Amino acid sequence: MNIKYQYLRLANELEREIRTGRYRAGEKLPSLRSLRARTGRSLTTVYQAYAELENRGVVDVRNKSGFYARPQIDRILPLPASENRLIKPHRVAINALSAMIQNSMTAPKMLPFGAAIPSPALLPLKQLAQEIRGAAAGYATGKMIGYGHPLGLPELRTEIGKQAVGWYREDSGEEIIITNGCMAAIDVCLRSVARAGDIILIESPTFLCYLQLIEDLNMRALEVPVHPESGLDMDLLERALDEHDVRAALFNANFHNPLGCIIDEAAKRRLVETMTRRRVPVIEDDIYGDLYFGDTRPLPLKAFDRDGMVLYCSSFTKSLAPDLRIGWTMPGRFREKVKRIRFNAAIAVPQLGQLAIARYLAAGGFDRHLRRMRNALKKQTSDFALAVARYFPEGTRISAPKGGMCLWVELDRSLDTLRLFDRALQQNISILPGSLCSGTGRYNHCIRLNCGYPMNEAAEQGIATIGRLIREVGGG
Repeated sequence: MNIKYQYLRLANELEREIRTGRYRAGEKLPSLRSLRARTGRSLTTVYQAYAELENRGVVDVRNKSGFYARPQIDRILPLPASENRLIKPHRVAINALSAMIQNSMTAPKMLPFGAAIPSPALLPLKQLAQEIRGAAAGYATGKMIGYGHPLGLPELRTEIGKQAVGWYREDSGEEIIITNGCMAAIDVCLRSVARAGDIILIESPTFLCYLQLIEDLNMRALEVPVHPESGLDMDLLERALDEHDVRAALFNANFHNPLGCIIDEAAKRRLVETMTRRRVPVIEDDIYGDLYFGDTRPLPLKAFDRDGMVLYCSSFTKSLAPDLRIGWTMPGRFREKVKRIRFNAAIAVPQLGQLAIARYLAAGGFDRHLRRMRNALKKQTSDFALAVARYFPEGTRISAPKGGMCLWVELDRSLDTLRLFDRALQQNISILPGSLCSGTGRYNHCIRLNCGYPMNEAAEQGIATIGRLIREVGGG
């Protein structure tokens, strides 16, 4: 047999085993000698096969350690279909359904595929506990019994400013306002730039909490389709602005929830310039910005803002500790109004969590923690995508996230994922039905899966169970 054919055939066999999940992301592959013994091929052939797999991006080679399966997210299954039409501005009515589903996600012993939260194993809990103990000493001395600074703890604002060096004003915490999490930041920003009855431009699909907020504020949503790979459709966005009196926009440009895609820099610049020219404020949710799977952190929309029209929002909820509820906003030219509304709503944010996180950031371990967390999330997302490919019916489509912790799954259009949700709940499995990601019902056949937890035996069995339930409910 031709030597070239032998190593390519072996490479193809190994790639098939990796892509079908026999070897999970990060798992060590057989050594050169053990693979030679298993296959009967020469060391040269085995080595050439691994070199071919490295060139394909399927295998990582670690010096003096061996060969490892690289996380596979792209090209596992086809991408979800892309919408190319606008829906007229509409009232939103999802709060009742959302409350029922969200309540079920927190039930004990539930497989947590519904809510986008990280596993505690990914978080620096010991270090945070140490900093909380240190911060709590302020209560014994009486230094922390007041309301604290109305904009937030100066030490924390300074540390957040340092984290933004490279895309924002160097070390500046002047614009930053601390909030009770990212959604609280988005809430005060939206209240600052729009009022009841206004049209708010959002992406589609979108994060369910944006829709709930728009409903609560009695505003109207105008949904612009998002491509599962390139993000927001800029041509459709400009058409929406031409046809409707849009008063504000709410975007998730980096690792869009639920698709995990990203808008490239040229499109981000065009987006900010377009909205600035039309004087439409942009609220940016960058909560997943630090959780990228590539080599560098992508720039947020705020980096291209020259006129203060971008109200940037983020938090430490996904990267450090969900329960501490520490978020912030950089609201640009709307700072004074945001400051007033935030103060009227909450007066101040509790100082204990602020000081604990400020101490943690100042200690210098955040970047190292983020590197470990990004690697873990990339591996877990790969494992979930491969498990979906193994257990879900033929015809299933999935997103190819570039960061974050969400996987968007498109099933047969005949499937009602609310029924699937009910059936999964009976098996102690939570999922997020796609109907909560739009105010129009257009994603009733889709689900969002949380990849924030590792793919252990229970998780794999859970994915297999969902696959079986899809067939039973009628989606393949």
